[in-house]
Amino acid sequence: MAQDPVPLEDNVGYVLKQAATALHVAMETALRPCGLTLSQYSCLELLRRTPDQTNAQLARGAFVTAQSMNEMLRTLEDRGLVVRPDTAPAGRARPTRLTPAGRCAVADANEALAPVDAAMAALATHPDHAHLLTSLRAVITTLTP
Repeated sequence: MAQDPVPLEDNVGYVLKQAATALHVAMETALRPCGLTLSQYSCLELLRRTPDQTNAQLARGAFVTAQSMNEMLRTLEDRGLVVRPDTAPAGRARPTRLTPAGRCAVADANEALAPVDAAMAALATHPDHAHLLTSLRAVITTLTP
């Protein structure tokens, strides 16, 4: 059996996956008391920043499929956090907005995520911060068709 050329702990893809997983777990843990998943929070935060997004726009922004987003929006509607018109104003797209309860939920979630955000922001003081961002953007550019 051939020996792997790069030890697993030095494999960029593996370490990136570990970092992404650690961030995901930290955020999910912080959001649990708010009754939100990370995907639900992402959807609400996208709507807070840019109201009236369509299912497809939200799915792209939250990195989920359109079908998953449609199910998520139904759940968030049932909880009174978002509202969509019964019929599309034009075409098939139904723009989504936060309700007052949704604005409160995303504000609570942002507060719950503050320690995670602070830990990530602390990386900005690291001398290699700019290089890290440049390298991560290069990975995205290289691997995105």
